[in-house]
Amino acid sequence: MATRTRRNTGFTLVEILIVVVILGILAAIVIPQFTNASEDAKSSSLYTQLQTIRSQLELYQIQHNGAYPTLAQLQDDTGGGTGDQWGVMINKTNVSGTIDAANEFGPYMQQPPKNPFTNLSTVVAGTAYTADLDDGWVYDAATGSIWACGFDEATGTYSSTSGS
Repeated sequence: MATRTRRNTGFTLVEILIVVVILGILAAIVIPQFTNASEDAKSSSLYTQLQTIRSQLELYQIQHNGAYPTLAQLQDDTGGGTGDQWGVMINKTNVSGTIDAANEFGPYMQQPPKNPFTNLSTVVAGTAYTADLDDGWVYDAATGSIWACGFDEATGTYSSTSGS
């Protein structure tokens, strides 16, 4: 009589552990690549957004006899009612910057811009970039310059700490 030898099929515990370790190593290599791509996309979006905001501030200045919006005018949330500010940029204004739907200038933006790193549209006074992440934008009314809070354009990096 012939005897049959039974052969066990399947994977051993050691083989399964080796596969799990290899998958873990691959995940450790691949996941940071996607994280960097996400931050690069935010940075690229922010550069474009800053260019748009700056060009609209220049247009406002040209149409308002050389005057940039004051900080108070940017902090006004008239029309939006959401507390997002940017009143004179998202509403029609007259030559002196008074908001009224019947006026001839603007709106310069459809909605208040949000800083993609802080997800805020609030505007604060300043004369340079700040690492503070408690607001959306830093604005110098004397020069019409604007910077994104938490984002250093010179290095293309953002701060990940809050100022409060």
